[in-house]
Amino acid sequence: MDDLNAERIESLKAGIFSALSLSLAFSALTLLHLFLAKQFPAVGIWQTPTLINLLFSGGVAFLSGFLFGITYRYIIRQDENSHLQEGAVLSFGLVRGLAQVDIGLKLENTLWSLGILCIESLLLFAFARFALDLAIYRQWVKSAR
Repeated sequence: MDDLNAERIESLKAGIFSALSLSLAFSALTLLHLFLAKQFPAVGIWQTPTLINLLFSGGVAFLSGFLFGITYRYIIRQDENSHLQEGAVLSFGLVRGLAQVDIGLKLENTLWSLGILCIESLLLFAFARFALDLAIYRQWVKSAR
């Protein structure tokens, strides 16, 4: 039973670490969007969001990062297979990015602006992956057995 509790604690640590790192990257991208909205007000993708939109999007980013961290820890285990690591980033990033594209197409946004959102999603999860890899390397988080 102690092994199970230890695994749960490590998964919780991985989830929190990943959620915080993804939220940090999300915040940086949000600041970039706010800056670009002032510079290029005619471009639809960089419109200034409301506080409610920011809070909701930030919450979704945090939750996505948390779930990614827990899943990623179990995907990689003790394996050094880079395809598993890249596949985890690609799958989480594409699910989030393509969901944004799907909604954006219904709102009649341009395809290139939606492509930017999809690429940003991939970058968010790549950042979380590298942060979690660093945490595991430094043994702040133990890899799954």
